Amino acid sequence: MRPPLETAALPADAIEIGRITDAWGIKGWFKVLPHSASPEALFSAQSWFLLPPDRPMKPQRGTATALSSLQGWMQPLLLNILEVKDHSDTVVARAQGIDDRNASESLRGGRIFVSRASFPAAAEGEYYWVDLIGLQVLNREGVDLGQVRDLMSTGPQTVLVIEAAPETEGAKPVERMIPFVAAFVDGVDLPGKRITVDWQPDY
Repeated sequence: MRPPLETAALPADAIEIGRITDAWGIKGWFKVLPHSASPEALFSAQSWFLLPPDRPMKPQRGTATALSSLQGWMQPLLLNILEVKDHSDTVVARAQGIDDRNASESLRGGRIFVSRASFPAAAEGEYYWVDLIGLQVLNREGVDLGQVRDLMSTGPQTVLVIEAAPETEGAKPVERMIPFVAAFVDGVDLPGKRITVDWQPDY
């Protein structure tokens, strides 16, 4: 008899890192679509928290209630991951309690969250995108250029999408895009929550 899955509270530092796209094989494996091209967190975290598709992420008190059926689940599910591996052009995984195709199919579309604390340490000079969101960006002269709202990949490099308060009341916020490369980025101070750049407001 398969052990039931349980619901659990989302960690306060939960980060969405991918979703389950389909079952894989007949023994409970499932396919995962990572949100990042370098999904290290999928491989390092032993516990995944699963929310249904399109459900807003709201931390909830865990009930630790065994689920008799996976269909139509509402609370975050705790998946104890047994194995994750690359397979061709996708990532596949298996979890305790998911041991046949029907069970893995019932997770289709589930959004995967993990604790930020479970991410592997980044190499020196490298940063997780999630850690850069919200940082204040200042240039060498101390001019505030705004906050990092998003990042986007343009192929060979990553670009910081920065949003600043509008210059006049009622106007739209000012958006700036700065390549996240050494030529323009002097330093990243995660504890200080700021990035220093060689960039002018009128660029």
